[in-house]
Amino acid sequence: MNILVTGGTGFLGRALAHRLQSLSANVTVIGRNVAIGQQLQQAGLRFIYTDLADTAAIDTACRHQDYVFHCGALSAPWGRFEDFYAANVLGTQNVIQGCLAHNVKRLIHLSTPAIHFDYHDKLNLSEHAPLPRQQINGYAQTKYMAEQAIDAAHEQGLPVITLRPRAIFGPGDTSLLPRLLEKLSRGQLPIIGNGQNMTDLTYIDNVVEAMLLCLESPPATLGCKYYITNGEPIKLWPFIQHLSEQLGYPPPQRHVPRWLAYQVAGMMERYWDFSPYKVQNHIRAKSSEPPLTRYAVGLLATTFTLDITAARQELGYQPKINMEEALAQTLRYGQE
Repeated sequence: MNILVTGGTGFLGRALAHRLQSLSANVTVIGRNVAIGQQLQQAGLRFIYTDLADTAAIDTACRHQDYVFHCGALSAPWGRFEDFYAANVLGTQNVIQGCLAHNVKRLIHLSTPAIHFDYHDKLNLSEHAPLPRQQINGYAQTKYMAEQAIDAAHEQGLPVITLRPRAIFGPGDTSLLPRLLEKLSRGQLPIIGNGQNMTDLTYIDNVVEAMLLCLESPPATLGCKYYITNGEPIKLWPFIQHLSEQLGYPPPQRHVPRWLAYQVAGMMERYWDFSPYKVQNHIRAKSSEPPLTRYAVGLLATTFTLDITAARQELGYQPKINMEEALAQTLRYGQE
């Protein structure tokens, strides 16, 4: 079984690639992190250094592949729209064309619940809920555009399944928990809002299991979209307090109203857009972002939980590692 994993040097892609290798698949990974790519090569995987926007390179990578997992994306709370568009829209279009040209059996596309996020509380949201009029930022907007391209490709005959995992964490996480822990360690994280908002998280191994199920799921799942979570909605701020206690950090105590945090974040975003100092010093890199964004405020203060009934019933998805064990494994990894 020949399998291509885009974004294979990222958190999710790398975990998937190693799991596929353990199942005796011939795995090729695409990515832009050379150091991690070399580690994957040393572990026996094939690594291709390329950009998703490179049409010819993606076409070549899709040759002789039975399955393609499209994990590659630019995922960030802040950035230039053109960068998001190149990675998330053009990149997805290139993967689609490569799959169509080389008769790939199935494309498993990784999307995001962020396309449904609009700063309003949403409890037990289903995949079929109405989308907001406009997505909240460049990331969500371009991921929605990528889904539209996927839908069009399915109408052309491409067998595809879309997964929307929520807030992935676990050993090797370089984004979600590290961002949170950095602010906790500095005592810079106030409780935003009333502290009662609910959220979903998803352990990395559970996401990988859901992706593997897509390889042989029933034909009726083709063209469908599925939310993936741990199936255990939590109150975010008690979780953060527990995390602080486990790591010996002072837990957040100061409260900031959501409306005030949102206004402050908006001012920071405007400063980041127009600051002459930043322009003069050439530090407006893609990775540069304000200390606080409106999207971050929304994530920290809004109830946003998802219904995974469809994934359970149609894919046979069942989270194997619960939140308690997932957090314990993640913390053990961080202390090694």
